[in-house]
Amino acid sequence: MTAKNTAVATASPVPSFLAATDTTPDFLQNTGRGNENVGDNIEIPRIKLLQKMNDEVDKHHSNYIEGAQPGQFLNVLSKELFDEIYVISVNFRVEYVIWRKREAGGGKQGTFDSRQEAINWISEQPEKDQSTFDLSENHQHLLLCYDQDTGKLRNTPCIMDFSGSKLRVSKNWNSKILERGGDRFGTIWKFKPAIQSNDKGSWVNIAADYVGFVANEDDYKQAEELYVSTNTAH
Repeated sequence: MTAKNTAVATASPVPSFLAATDTTPDFLQNTGRGNENVGDNIEIPRIKLLQKMNDEVDKHHSNYIEGAQPGQFLNVLSKELFDEIYVISVNFRVEYVIWRKREAGGGKQGTFDSRQEAINWISEQPEKDQSTFDLSENHQHLLLCYDQDTGKLRNTPCIMDFSGSKLRVSKNWNSKILERGGDRFGTIWKFKPAIQSNDKGSWVNIAADYVGFVANEDDYKQAEELYVSTNTAH
């Protein structure tokens, strides 16, 4: 029998020699040594609102996630599921995405900063292929999310895309944020599912409800630092 390696660190508790301070024993020292060259070479998680047709809710699909239901929010990277989420919107940008039509093979072909750039790309493709592309507008929100269990702001930012019927939600949300005044990242919002329907069927959209101003100064500073770093990068 192989002896158990007791030197392997466990998830909890944090060993005293790795802890930040005696008063915050459950958090690691914020030295970050060994990560100096990581920079932007990380994957920012995306938040996805699940629909009936998504693979993650199909029990017979290889991408099925245990317990996933239409109307839940999915962290695509961590596979966490949420019935609702509390967020700070740090930044916003519009992009234009070219897709190959499903009957022509499907797939994302490219993302552009302006509609004209996307149109130019399509015009540069062989004439026989140009009709196989669809151009769509996408609103991309950079978010900081609150942990549902602890109520604390998570360190890792997330991205949420609003396209199709969600564009109207995004525009309405932007209007609400502007009405509040001040920095975009000075307010907290709750996302919850909202059922919509037309003569073609029903689907789940997003309702963005105002919660209040960011009361914790550390949360505000974290959002501010993310805002500065993303704007400097661009």
